[in-house]
Amino acid sequence: MEASLEARLEQLVRRHAELGETLAGSGLSGTELGKLSKEYSELAPVVEGIDDLRRAREEASSVSDIAATAEDPELRQLAEEELRSLRERLPLLEARVKLALLPRDRDDQRNAILELRAGTGGEEAALFAADLFRMYQRYAASRGWRFEILDLSETGLGGLKEGSAEISGGDVFARLKFESGVHRVQRVPETEAQGRIHTSAATVAVLPEAEEVDLKIDEKDLRIDVFRASGPGGQSVNTTDSAVRITHLPSGLVVIQQDEKSQHKNKAKALKVLRSRLYDMERRAREAVRAAERRSQVGSGDRSERIRTYNFPQGRVTDHRIGLTLYKIEKVMSGEALDDIIDALLAEDQAARLAAVEGADK
Repeated sequence: MEASLEARLEQLVRRHAELGETLAGSGLSGTELGKLSKEYSELAPVVEGIDDLRRAREEASSVSDIAATAEDPELRQLAEEELRSLRERLPLLEARVKLALLPRDRDDQRNAILELRAGTGGEEAALFAADLFRMYQRYAASRGWRFEILDLSETGLGGLKEGSAEISGGDVFARLKFESGVHRVQRVPETEAQGRIHTSAATVAVLPEAEEVDLKIDEKDLRIDVFRASGPGGQSVNTTDSAVRITHLPSGLVVIQQDEKSQHKNKAKALKVLRSRLYDMERRAREAVRAAERRSQVGSGDRSERIRTYNFPQGRVTDHRIGLTLYKIEKVMSGEALDDIIDALLAEDQAARLAAVEGADK
């Protein structure tokens, strides 16, 4: 490892020890205690990795001496075998430490707003959008996350024109952030008498959920309209003007919320979605600047980017960003095998960021 990196590791070890001593003392206020405790817990796995690396280095040095000086052939052979094993482990331990040092996405710990819209393909696109919505709902359940539907605009045949949900739990945005983009499906629609394969698409957007402290919205920048909610086919589902449409005048963003019977609840949900969309716009602007400096990345966050194809006749799912193909489409659609894709995307992103850091250090 480079001398500058070694010095940084030593600083982190010292900082972790200092925090431990401070937290063991008394007199800290609730806010200060929480801040230092969080820093201490975040440093813990980094320091653990550093300790493992240093122990392995010391062990390798000791075994190397034995291999070089042992007169007993059997002892020397054992030492050489152990030394080979340690030398294979050292690069892995170094990579683990470097990964732990990578700057964290400050939004990774956030909950997420999932937005899904049917794209090209008519009713088949709407049916696929509904399938995707259920896939994320099942995936959330498998991870113990809370999945609260915010809004659904369904077709009369079981399809989904658009829908949104709030997903809450641990590392939600970290695991779902690379799902944003165009998802394409190739399959034979149930209504297709000739058995021809159709191609249609749906657009997924995963937004980090923003709190009021993250982004302040000025009331004068909003136009709020209320109207009577309606269900599929236009039939009335409410007898009062409970649906809410909020227009953010500076950006032109429009959010409609009508699932609740209470106008107040619909307005609160609409503001939550609007705040997250505005925060996501700021985030993508930051990412665009960062991407210009670092070309290797898993996804640009561009909503028009085709990221994945679901081919039902061949039973395969292909993620085009990393060239990953899985022949278990049913398990992916049930949410059971979605982790196989997400883990690969996260690993690719880590590798790209690590390569960028190592390149900058040279």
